[in-house]
Amino acid sequence: MNKKLFNASCFALITTAMTFAVRAKIELVFKDDYGLTLEDIGIAFGPAFYGFTLAMIIGGFLVDLFGMKKIMNIAFITHLGGIILTLFARDFWMLFSGTLLIGIGNGMVEAACNPLIATLYPNDKTKMLNRFHVWFPGGIVIGSVLGFLIVDIMGLSWMVLVGTLFIPLAIYIYLFAGQKFPPTDRVTSGVTYNEMLKASFANPLFWFIGFCMLLTASTELATTQRISSLLEKTVSNPILVLAFINGIMMVGRLFAGDVVHKLSITKMLLFSSIFSFLGLLWLSSATGASSFLAAGVFAIGVCYFWPTMLSFVAVKIPDSGALGLSLMGGLGMFSVSIVLWVMGSMMDLDTSGADTLYTLSILPVILIVLFGIRTFYENKQAKAA
Repeated sequence: MNKKLFNASCFALITTAMTFAVRAKIELVFKDDYGLTLEDIGIAFGPAFYGFTLAMIIGGFLVDLFGMKKIMNIAFITHLGGIILTLFARDFWMLFSGTLLIGIGNGMVEAACNPLIATLYPNDKTKMLNRFHVWFPGGIVIGSVLGFLIVDIMGLSWMVLVGTLFIPLAIYIYLFAGQKFPPTDRVTSGVTYNEMLKASFANPLFWFIGFCMLLTASTELATTQRISSLLEKTVSNPILVLAFINGIMMVGRLFAGDVVHKLSITKMLLFSSIFSFLGLLWLSSATGASSFLAAGVFAIGVCYFWPTMLSFVAVKIPDSGALGLSLMGGLGMFSVSIVLWVMGSMMDLDTSGADTLYTLSILPVILIVLFGIRTFYENKQAKAA
């Protein structure tokens, strides 16, 4: 049962991730062909993240009450509706509405699948959450390569690219059909609903890592979501840079278990912050082929951010349960929706993509300080013990 549910979850995440790559590819289509400004596009893309946030928070509260299967049914319906609306989008509001539904579907996938993986593999949470999240960069690689082949090489309509989203959608529904979902880790461990609420809202450590999630998610996802406009003047085909970044992330997440055994969860996040900063700083000044080298450094940095932040909560604040994981993902996606709008506003004011990347590098600098302090604190506790 574990393997079937795990594989189905991976295809659901591939669907989620491909939507990010497809949006990145069609961004300039809506600018050049339909007259939207970069700020308009940033606002229209925002629901992919705050719709995600809303869905994850609501899903986190409801997953124990209604079960993971019903949450996944909501994901399917909203994914389907969002893809159809995006296919017919020609203006701001259609693009906005389609993106909102897709964002809700994406959030429901994470709300159900993150606690599912944590429940299926209670003794390997960090390893298996990273293995599951291999398919977020994996799906972006698939979507990026399809975008390059369909639009750039074959010269087909962007609508054909959007239509490819129906394929992983159909696969994950087929794989989940008839499967029996287990109760969540929180339920099986005997933690009460009130204890879960307390662990999520009254624990200072949860608020600390929640604030960090605002910055880690924006560092990774705001950069990759707007890769086309950020690198438009420095790279001939930015979508290939996106594929390159996520290809490296796939490999890194496959070996996350080995990395976390050598470091610790917190040291892993400190390591990620340092490389993210160096990558963004280099990417802000690189051109041509050197942009791929800079993107490689950036990819090494952001590779472990999302799944390891979730692992931090699952391992260090286990009583927060499915709600804690959903709140964490929701906070991350909400911050990205704000940063996307800010980035669009900056670039509409003739701020270059390079300058925008340089400004964005402030975020991992803050993370270096925060995770550095947390690492010092944990080392001090270990010595005291």
